[in-house]
Amino acid sequence: MAVFLRRGFSIRNALLRRSSALYGCDLPLCNSETPQRILCPPALEFLKESRRGFAKGRKSNESSGTTMEVLPDMGPIIKANATSHMEAAIAALSVELSKLRTGRASPGMLDHIIVETSGLKLPLHQIAVVSVMDSKTLSINPFDPNALKNIETAIVESPLGLNPKTDGERLIAAIPPLTKEHVQAICKVVNKSCEDGRLSIRRGRQKAMDTIKKLYSSYPKDDLKRLEKEVEELTKKHIKKAEDLCKAKEKEIAGG
Repeated sequence: MAVFLRRGFSIRNALLRRSSALYGCDLPLCNSETPQRILCPPALEFLKESRRGFAKGRKSNESSGTTMEVLPDMGPIIKANATSHMEAAIAALSVELSKLRTGRASPGMLDHIIVETSGLKLPLHQIAVVSVMDSKTLSINPFDPNALKNIETAIVESPLGLNPKTDGERLIAAIPPLTKEHVQAICKVVNKSCEDGRLSIRRGRQKAMDTIKKLYSSYPKDDLKRLEKEVEELTKKHIKKAEDLCKAKEKEIAGG
């Protein structure tokens, strides 16, 4: 009788295991103190897919972290280049205006004169000291007295209309008054120089805008729009500076 009872319990336990494999639940077995958990095949597949997905996500995050590219801040570079170009345009305009003769004596009005001496062509300010004696007279003192004649010739041949006189080892140049026609002609030259300066400043602006345009595929549009606005402000600032220089020169010419 005991033998039949043990066989009956073994068959019941086998049926319980098969049933729990289908439903994945906790079932107590005979002669067992703790329940056993048996996962069904769909549950095992779900667990495998979950682990596989987690591994893929972690790998993706790691790879994206290593390949992330940090874009450099191009704003300061673009603005610095534009400012440098515009400042160069202002400097060139200032040099051109200094070459124009006014009714008042100015040492800079002779800077553009080139003197040929000892087989070399040199700017006047490199071989002589030019100083103002009064509002209508300039003094030219050469470092080498032997270059005095060459300096005199260069000044006479310049478009300034000056006729310096020798005074020992120096030259004295009187500044004649400007006629009305001469004033009008010089003012036209000032306007032309001012327009050339504005064009040069705008070329610096255009270069900056072209550089910004190439960045639209990589940088945020809001940042680039703000950068374009800053370049426009730089352009307006330097154009106003050029116009102020020209107005001051016209006033100086008319007052002379």
